[in-house]
Amino acid sequence: MPRSDMVGDDGKAAGAMLAIGELAVRIGVPTHVLRYWETRFPQLKPLQRSGRRRYYRAEDVALAERIHHLLHVRGFTVEGARKALSEPASEAGAAPAPRAASMRETPDAGAPARGAGIPVEALVALRQRLAAALD
Repeated sequence: MPRSDMVGDDGKAAGAMLAIGELAVRIGVPTHVLRYWETRFPQLKPLQRSGRRRYYRAEDVALAERIHHLLHVRGFTVEGARKALSEPASEAGAAPAPRAASMRETPDAGAPARGAGIPVEALVALRQRLAAALD
């Protein structure tokens, strides 16, 4: 019987593989988004068993969480996230290099490269300032 400190919130052991639906719930994205990420991020390669069922290992789960963070929290584009993940510091789990982050965090620096976006936090702050101005 597994020890309780080795079992996650979902009832699985810490190193257990997750099915695509379980990972989708854990990250908070639909399953089709995970399948799309597999086509855009070559590092994300889940095991495919009979019936093409996908199973994500612990390293795949960590990578999917990192991709989600870059795309949905930091506001990177898919291309920007790919570049951030391909840099050596990112493979070790560190934050993306300052060059990649600075393109998204300085919207007043002129027109950044095609596809660059503004971080979500900056948009939320702007929205709050606009709402306060309208009151």
